[in-house]
Amino acid sequence: MLKAPNCGYGKHMNPCLDCHALMFRMAGEMMEAKGFDFLFSGEVLGQRPMSQTRPSLRYVEKHSGFDGYIIRPLSAQRLEETIPEKEGLVDREALLGITGRSRKEQIQLARDFGLTDYPAPAGGCLLTDKGYANRLKDLFAHQDQYSENELHLLKYGRHFRINADAKIIVGRTKQENEQMERYIDPFANTLLKVRNIPGPLVVIPSGADRDTIFLAASVCAGYSKAPADKPVQVKVISSEGQENVTVLPIAPKNMGKYLIH
Repeated sequence: MLKAPNCGYGKHMNPCLDCHALMFRMAGEMMEAKGFDFLFSGEVLGQRPMSQTRPSLRYVEKHSGFDGYIIRPLSAQRLEETIPEKEGLVDREALLGITGRSRKEQIQLARDFGLTDYPAPAGGCLLTDKGYANRLKDLFAHQDQYSENELHLLKYGRHFRINADAKIIVGRTKQENEQMERYIDPFANTLLKVRNIPGPLVVIPSGADRDTIFLAASVCAGYSKAPADKPVQVKVISSEGQENVTVLPIAPKNMGKYLIH
């Protein structure tokens, strides 16, 4: 669905309509398996310009495979009556008719119900983020297969496309280094870190040849606090074991042409 959505993408890599249809299809399969009566969501008619117009909501419903069984309680009064409503399972008069991009009515509802801990209304999917989307495009362009962890790693660090077969990821902060470590595959990834000097964690997601490892080590040193003009030892950890390599740092300004923006 993500690589070739029927309705295409939004501004970046967000296939909102086909994604929503897929989610409802999966939820509908659970509905049938567990004996539930209908599906519902918090979508609001007109709230988002791509995925919540009237035609978009209909597209999603028809392509979900569960046409007529999706209730959108916040906007139900402005939409066609669903099968569960017709059958008396849900009181249509108790549903709402909210439309448009304002969240004032939803926020007031939350207050009325005593709800205070909810995501920011303007929050969005990672696929709408330009940086993440560009990294995902690069991944699709260079790999036929990828792990879930590789998709998580797209969220962190600076990503450099060295050649068709190799990419390196350079952590930007201590917190990012820690997040990256959560998604390391010790059997597939090569890790680099400057010895005895503060610096980034560098990851080569699918391993690399010797030239790429030495280049990554130089980049790792360049983004560390190591002196710019002296040889530096970098620890390299892979599925084959651990070793130290000695390199000269590469200044970050020289890596711009490889950066995936």
